[in-house]
Amino acid sequence: MTDLTNIQRRHNRIRAKVKGTAERPRLAVYKSNRYLEAQVINDDLGRTIVSAKMDDAEKLGTAIAKGAKEKGIEKVVFDRGGFRYTGSIAALAAAARKGGLIF
Repeated sequence: MTDLTNIQRRHNRIRAKVKGTAERPRLAVYKSNRYLEAQVINDDLGRTIVSAKMDDAEKLGTAIAKGAKEKGIEKVVFDRGGFRYTGSIAALAAAARKGGLIF
């Protein structure tokens, strides 16, 4: 049996269900101790469409939404990457929704 952390288990469970397509790419979020990183990914092609890295969740959500809108993307699926939907993850999601992304 492998030794997985709770975050890794949640991440695997989420990624089994969430897949980004050309019509609805995946908004993937990663959180380190210092930064938040977000990417809009088309899993069909294996390409990152928009990415950004900042230390402020609200600015990052706004920047990702702006970049996605410039590329013509309005609908995404949200991949919280195994992190709980609270605090900075929820703030990033709220800012992205406020910026015009639908998920």
